[in-house]
Amino acid sequence: MTTTSADTATTPAAGEGLSVCVLGLGAMGLPMATNLTTVATVHGFDPAAARADLAREAGITVHPDARSAAAVSDVVLLAVRDGGQLHEVLFGEAGIAEVLSPGSVVLMTSTVGIGVVVEAAEKLAGLGVGLVDAPLSGGPARAGAGDLLVVVGASPADRDKAAPVLEAMSSTLVVVGDKAGDGQAMKTVNQLLCGVHIAAAAEALALADRLGLDLQRTLDGLRAGAAASFMLGNRGPRMLQAWDEEGAEVLSRLDIFVKDLGIVGKAAREHHLAAPVAVAAEQLFLLGEAQGLGLADDSAVIRTLAPQRPGSAG
Repeated sequence: MTTTSADTATTPAAGEGLSVCVLGLGAMGLPMATNLTTVATVHGFDPAAARADLAREAGITVHPDARSAAAVSDVVLLAVRDGGQLHEVLFGEAGIAEVLSPGSVVLMTSTVGIGVVVEAAEKLAGLGVGLVDAPLSGGPARAGAGDLLVVVGASPADRDKAAPVLEAMSSTLVVVGDKAGDGQAMKTVNQLLCGVHIAAAAEALALADRLGLDLQRTLDGLRAGAAASFMLGNRGPRMLQAWDEEGAEVLSRLDIFVKDLGIVGKAAREHHLAAPVAVAAEQLFLLGEAQGLGLADDSAVIRTLAPQRPGSAG
């Protein structure tokens, strides 16, 4: 594993006796939970009976509700949609915060924004519970293989408690700060670049198509030169599928970048920083969502520029 840190977390000798809870056993939650059975006893909850059955088959102890799963765990892993859902899971009517054991930690893996995570950490601290701010990148396959990129903001003590879980989840673990919110800040910067790069790739390939270029040859040429980027290489081939009737396989939904670039814009405004390129990219994703593409793969953003492919020269 590659660890980049100004203050590298100390990893315990082993995760023996560690109890981990994963709430939400969906496309990401189940492979993460399954992978974590190699280092801990894993408890889980999902309201969908089919997902719960799959989890049992993977060796996960499935509970009838989130509270009972969280109450017996040292580390509670959350993958929520947004800040509102984070607050509801922790502090809502059926929230888990009040059943967490003092000394346990919540491992927050979603991109929800800095402020809500800082607020949640402060509330949990009053209960003697830590929060490890650890947003991640990577799809279900990488989650199941423990091959995720994870950026972490948390106190050294809380990082130590979560270290066996963080190590098992990630192939690249980057400690960016010593407090909750630092991980969200780093992920916000990351998502600015990712969103802009996807939007730029869509614009470039849409222009290439209008110019009559063969798109596969264009993509191959761009990927070989100075214009290359990870997002061009990763999303470009899927953009070529976006015009097909079935579209590209959904590996990262378009509406996720509506959320994430909204977080970028909010952060920039709060710090009085102009971010015109990020705003332009956000508008492109918002247009895609308005056109009914929110649940499509984010590569479908190219269709906001060219709804129908007019055809390219051979």
